[in-house]
Amino acid sequence: MMMIKQVFAVLVVALLTTFSTVAVADEHDASRIKQLALDAILENPEIIAQAITILRAQDEQRQLENVKLTLELYREELENDPNAPVLGNPDGTIAVVEFFDYNCPYCKRVAPDVLELINTDSEIKLVYREWPILGENSVFAARAALAAREQGKYEEMHWALMSLRQANPETVLAAAADLGLDLQKLQTDMQSEKIDQHIGMSMQLADALGFSGTPSFVIGDQTAPGAIPLSEMREMVKNSKEANE
Repeated sequence: MMMIKQVFAVLVVALLTTFSTVAVADEHDASRIKQLALDAILENPEIIAQAITILRAQDEQRQLENVKLTLELYREELENDPNAPVLGNPDGTIAVVEFFDYNCPYCKRVAPDVLELINTDSEIKLVYREWPILGENSVFAARAALAAREQGKYEEMHWALMSLRQANPETVLAAAADLGLDLQKLQTDMQSEKIDQHIGMSMQLADALGFSGTPSFVIGDQTAPGAIPLSEMREMVKNSKEANE
């Protein structure tokens, strides 16, 4: 009986899908298809839930395929952008891309896990996408971190800003001073076109991938919006390694 219901559910999905694509077909044929679908539902109302489950699964599969296509389209920009900071192993075989904001509490929460990930796996190339979406203070912090590259201290600046309770001009510049950065040079470098390009590319990539918040991760052919635990990061890295074998 369960198998029969599943067959009915598949039939209903097929009929509804077909009906949705026959707008230009003969009106009689369209009405007939609609009636067949309605008859199946009326005779077996319990299959509606199964049909919905099937449709949802099909939609999820289409979304996965669309994400995979998008990742392939932007693979070079995501993993090999020379204008993106890289931590871990620059020559690593597994790229982990993180979109983040210095005022995002969830980004701060996963920061120790991200550090643990790259410290315990020498194959990981961690690519940072500064994506300041939480206001002008976040933009200032992102620009300061990226400008610190010109003084060879991006990584130190990154972790210093991640440790701040609130990143704003005052706290960001204080952190930079503590690291021994030349503040006048830093603030000049913050206005560079190179930084504009990095942030602009982060916006473009996040939009293309359908990300709506930070943090968001890309690992191989997988995306993970949200603060995922270290165990999930490692599982995604493992899947990516297996796919590359």
